[in-house]
Amino acid sequence: MNYIAASIAVFGSAIAAAYGNGKVISKTLECMARQPEMSGELRSTMFIGAGLIEAVPILGIVVALLLVFLGS
Repeated sequence: MNYIAASIAVFGSAIAAAYGNGKVISKTLECMARQPEMSGELRSTMFIGAGLIEAVPILGIVVALLLVFLGS
């Protein structure tokens, strides 16, 4: 059961991160198309947001490893 729980944790975090990154990037491109003069600031903010979103799968992997190796 621990392996199933670990795989669900990794799957859920990967799907959430993919959805979040897609939303952030699409909205940033939409804003860049509307205001091209703000593209530099928007791009840097997008990279910060994408980096924070990518922390979610890393935490999911940590939870999965805890479930596999410490779960009884």
